[in-house]
Amino acid sequence: MRVAVRPELCCSSGMCLLNAPEVFDQTDEEGTVVLLAPHPSPEQRGAVRQAASLCPVGAIEIKE
Repeated sequence: MRVAVRPELCCSSGMCLLNAPEVFDQTDEEGTVVLLAPHPSPEQRGAVRQAASLCPVGAIEIKE
């Protein structure tokens, strides 16, 4: 799995951080998404998929 984010689309909902805090963070200034782990571990993949599905603006892209 490879994860990419598009911070310019992010609306700062925080669903990514709530679901996969080991993979995503948010900037202090604007609260936009920051990718910490572009290649999540097998144990993190379910949470990453959940975070992507809950992102209201589709700012998280997953490639299997």
